Amino acid sequence: MTPIEFLKGVGPNRADLLKKEIGIHTFQDLLYYFPFRYVDRSVFNQIAEIPELNMPVQLKGRITGMREEGVGRRKRLVANFQDTSGMIQLVWFKGAQWIKKAIKINDTIVVYGKAARFANKWNIPHPEMTPIQQHETGLQPVYPSTEKLTASRLDSKGLHKLQLALKEQMPIQFEDWLPDTILKENKLASRNQAMQWVHFPKTPEQAEAAKLRLKFEELLLLQLELLVRKKIALTKSEGFVYDKVGSNFNTFYEKHLPFELTGAQKRVLKEIRSDMTTGNHMNRLLQGDVGSGKTLVALLTMLLALDNGFQAALMAPTEILAIQHFESLKEFLKGMEINIGLLTGSTKQKDRRVLHEALQNGEMQLLIGTHALLEDTVQFKNLGLVVIDEQHRFGVAQRAKMWRKNTTPPHVLIMTATPIPRTLAMTFYGDLDVSVIDELPPGRKPITTVHRKDEQRLRVFGFMKEEITKGRQVYIVYPLIHESEKLDYNNLMEGYEAIQRAFPLPEYRVSIVHGQQKPADKEFEMNRFVRGETQIMVATTVIEVGVNVPNASVMIIESAERFGLSQLHQLRGRVGRGAEKSYCILMTGDKISPDSKKRMNTMVRTNDGFEIAEVDLQLRGPGDLMGTQQSGVLDLKIANLARDGHLVALARKVATDVLQADPNLEQEENAGLRSQLVHALKSRPDWGKIA
Repeated sequence: MTPIEFLKGVGPNRADLLKKEIGIHTFQDLLYYFPFRYVDRSVFNQIAEIPELNMPVQLKGRITGMREEGVGRRKRLVANFQDTSGMIQLVWFKGAQWIKKAIKINDTIVVYGKAARFANKWNIPHPEMTPIQQHETGLQPVYPSTEKLTASRLDSKGLHKLQLALKEQMPIQFEDWLPDTILKENKLASRNQAMQWVHFPKTPEQAEAAKLRLKFEELLLLQLELLVRKKIALTKSEGFVYDKVGSNFNTFYEKHLPFELTGAQKRVLKEIRSDMTTGNHMNRLLQGDVGSGKTLVALLTMLLALDNGFQAALMAPTEILAIQHFESLKEFLKGMEINIGLLTGSTKQKDRRVLHEALQNGEMQLLIGTHALLEDTVQFKNLGLVVIDEQHRFGVAQRAKMWRKNTTPPHVLIMTATPIPRTLAMTFYGDLDVSVIDELPPGRKPITTVHRKDEQRLRVFGFMKEEITKGRQVYIVYPLIHESEKLDYNNLMEGYEAIQRAFPLPEYRVSIVHGQQKPADKEFEMNRFVRGETQIMVATTVIEVGVNVPNASVMIIESAERFGLSQLHQLRGRVGRGAEKSYCILMTGDKISPDSKKRMNTMVRTNDGFEIAEVDLQLRGPGDLMGTQQSGVLDLKIANLARDGHLVALARKVATDVLQADPNLEQEENAGLRSQLVHALKSRPDWGKIA
């Protein structure tokens, strides 16, 4: 692997920048730095027919004059550029002296850049300019760059020049490690063709063929890795055998179950029971939309652990959610002789000592808590099951600590109310078994969601008063606690004061809850709302999870454009928990971005968490949704999980077929696959084992 500084045109300074800015250390790193799109530089636009804002255009014409305008920071160089159809301004805010020297008035040049409008006139800020005789036609790759790289002439064009230099210094020849049968069945280009065409395509078809081949091989290797890790985990990881369904489970099921389980809940319980009788370690992800009854499934699973002589623990990401779980499980188990405890950062030292002793001697059967469960002082007599709620909020190392709470690792059930798109589940959780609760308990009515703008606020206040008159309660959620100079959004404190003015005492009472309150104050305010002593709860997103008030029928989300789709969906799930019709009102400014508009329209259109998750994936990308820094999976060079879902599914199918036919990849045609897989298994951390 030759260091990048030895490539012609790089040198020590540029090499340092390439390493720091985009992680290119070697010739191989540069080779695998792929373009994200291509531009057909044989096509020219006419100034009079520029199609739309912020769209790249290529013009052929001449500069007829230039001048400097503005003073200080607003100083800029402006040039008049014209073609046969009209005139446009070219604008530079930096580098005026260098550009003035480079420009020759009335010479024919090619201009390329994004068209913008200012004072009702078209302009192109910082265009790329090339003399007509030096202009390269055909398909040109566009590489991601940075401001610092661009300042050193390593913009997309500069990076492409490095690829050309690399081609001259190191002729590209690649052996194919995909079997011929896979290449033919899926009509894929050879590896040699793909690596040539991805950087130097002659036609759009070559560029597409190169991307298809390289994306597929990347995703196939990832899926093979996940499937093999899963197989290794099953063969190596011994688990406790739960062969009894005893009195705890049966008594609860027959006498304390608050309602009939849905078909989905029964199916998931069957899957969990099947895992626990094999003698292998269970590592199962339980997905279910808000209100689908995941907690009840988790409780029944914990009762199975108790029936088989083990203790169980449930870990939640926040104190509020841990307390909520503790209270609801205590209510479920009322009348049964089960010792259940709560451990959070706020638990007093004297209470901890009692709790630690009860855990170690086995008297404490169920423990609910936060990160406090991870402390070394928390030791169980015989921990057999760990339930982790909203697992994406815990770091990998934190989750691994729970494994070490018994000599044989306890079974693990991971719950999430954030529906995960199928493509992500197959990638991030490809080595876990996935269960889905895809139906809501009977009697739950769909929530009506509407989008309202600031100018309609009085109308919204009127609706709130109508609902409160009916005896209902209202949540109002804000994104910020205090006013921010950078963000022009409604904030909690201003909102609280405005609500108190619009809903005065003694007719109305208002609670306020946010993350900067002391736990005792937060709990006091929460409990007032839960008991119905206040009709309105003004809060930040601390109430996103863990608050269950069946009487609350209205959720108002202020500055809804600030929130991601999954968070909006979670917040909406705080209402609709009782028998009454419920509403979610999304409040935004009068002008919002196209992405924000799409989020609002999606929320208004559907209550389906999985559909919402798919749209969220397209808008935000997989890293934001899953917490890339924890995954150890997303070092993808060219594939994109948001856009390449069909390829993820195809790669999964091909990987499954290959391993079924040749479990150890011993056949000659799979030698290349085996070699690549061995390297991947060695180089990538095994997060799946501790998920």
